[in-house]
Amino acid sequence: MENQNQQPNQQPPFQQPQYQQPPFQPNYAQGQRPGKPDNYLVWAILSTIFCCLPLGIVSIVYSSKVDSQYNAGDYLGAQDSADKAKKFAMWGAIASVICIVLYILFFVVLAVFDKY
Repeated sequence: MENQNQQPNQQPPFQQPQYQQPPFQPNYAQGQRPGKPDNYLVWAILSTIFCCLPLGIVSIVYSSKVDSQYNAGDYLGAQDSADKAKKFAMWGAIASVICIVLYILFFVVLAVFDKY
C-alpha cells in the first residue's frame, strides 16, 4: 500500500522541473562591487562609422549590454560583454585596414598593367 492518505483516483503530485544552475557568480561582501568594466562604446561607434559597419553594429550591441548587466549584478556577464565589444571593434578596424590596403593595391596593379 503506497500512500494511505491519497484517494484511489487522485494523481500523485508532480515534482518541480529541474533547471540548469546559473553560471558561477562570486560572492561579494555587502556593498562590495568589482570595478565596472569599460564598455568601449566610443570605439564601437567609431568602428561603425569609419570602419566595418556589420562588426561595428555587433560591437555597439555588446557595448550597450555592459552597463545593464553590471547594474543587475551580473559582473561576469558585464566583463564578457565588454571583452566582446572590444574584440568586435578591433576586428572591424582591422578588416577596414585590410580592405583599404587591398583597394590601393588593386589600383596600383591596374595602373601597372594599363601601360602594357
